[in-house]
Amino acid sequence: MLVFRTKKELSNYISSLSKNENLGLVPTMGALHTGHASLVEKAVSENNTVVVSIFVNPTQFDNKEDLAKYPNTLDADLDLLSNVSEGIVVFSPSADEVYDHKIEAKKYDFEGLDTVMEGAYRDDHFNGVGTIVEALLTLVKPNRAYFGEKDFQQLQIIRKLVEQQHIPVEIIGCPIVRETSGLAMSSRNERLSKELRQKASFIYSTLLAAKEKFGTESANYVLNWVKNQFKEHVDLELEYIEITDVETLSPVTRKNENLKYRAFIAVYAGGVRLIDNIAL
Repeated sequence: MLVFRTKKELSNYISSLSKNENLGLVPTMGALHTGHASLVEKAVSENNTVVVSIFVNPTQFDNKEDLAKYPNTLDADLDLLSNVSEGIVVFSPSADEVYDHKIEAKKYDFEGLDTVMEGAYRDDHFNGVGTIVEALLTLVKPNRAYFGEKDFQQLQIIRKLVEQQHIPVEIIGCPIVRETSGLAMSSRNERLSKELRQKASFIYSTLLAAKEKFGTESANYVLNWVKNQFKEHVDLELEYIEITDVETLSPVTRKNENLKYRAFIAVYAGGVRLIDNIAL
């Protein structure tokens, strides 16, 4: 497995590849788990060469403490990737290497996709996401790039970024991978106690019930029902629950049978922030 630390090394390697080869990119922040592996497996199955970036991007953290606590598990990450394919190319740079010693995010206009849900609670988060994703797409120039639907809002914003910046790449969203309890796989799950990890499965079971209710009840009824469920669960603190149009991420006011909707949720479990979503 090839591991590159600098943009020049990676760029030189990519330049050496045949122009006829399909190139896939899987951007990650490391602390890899089965969910990441599923993205990489799909990328490997659809491309001749796959680049996996492992980089904890400082500009998308609005909370410095959260950044400091983010796990750094490069050796374990490389082991996981080698089990998928020894032919994977890994890009694991420093922040100074990525940002040329000027660590700051660009400013984007994502046409409102970034002002709701995660954007409402995490200042400048999506500017940071856009900055690193644009940088990686520009550097690697992949045919396809793969992102998990657990971060569905991020996925829609990246699609908007590609459209706005005219980047010739196919953005592929991949289904959420869950633990046996139903909890969406996340690097943050490792920070949960065994007891809290099990209790956090309540998040997904509540989303499933909300999906069922959405078939016969109004969106407002479903939102209030979810909020009441979490009021009765002392170990889990609900930050938000939203039901939005899939394309615009605008909160639903009145259901339209011609539109697709999705429910989004953020919950604190013992100080660990967890997000999830479900198609309605």
